[in-house]
Amino acid sequence: MKLLMIYASRFAYQPAVKSVEEAPDVEEGAEVENAVVGFIHVEQEDVGRASKVTTRLVKNLKWLAGKNDTRNIVLHSFAHLSESKASPEFVTTLLEHAQTRLEDAGYSVSQTPLGYFLDLELSAPGFSLARVFKSF
Repeated sequence: MKLLMIYASRFAYQPAVKSVEEAPDVEEGAEVENAVVGFIHVEQEDVGRASKVTTRLVKNLKWLAGKNDTRNIVLHSFAHLSESKASPEFVTTLLEHAQTRLEDAGYSVSQTPLGYFLDLELSAPGFSLARVFKSF
């Protein structure tokens, strides 16, 4: 898994182009303020270690949220950080499990729609713990 986390004072998206035919139709976007946005690339190698990578994903997101004094997290499937890609079905399941674990820990969690190219708006402050990359 590759994980690029960005603390955003504002993050907004609007679905632009459907890229996975089986994805549900989505027309509305969303906006969140004061959030850690996880740009998450789930790799094929993660299929055999789903529990481990989900745990690491959740721990890293919680850590950065704590460092930035927020309880808001956005999970964004971002299949552009590696050549290896897991199936959309696996990614969906993994992100749903991560969301449940984060919500059970008291975080407000949202997901961008998987299977779409999105128009993104991101406002991120320029300090060291506003951007963190992890590979596991």
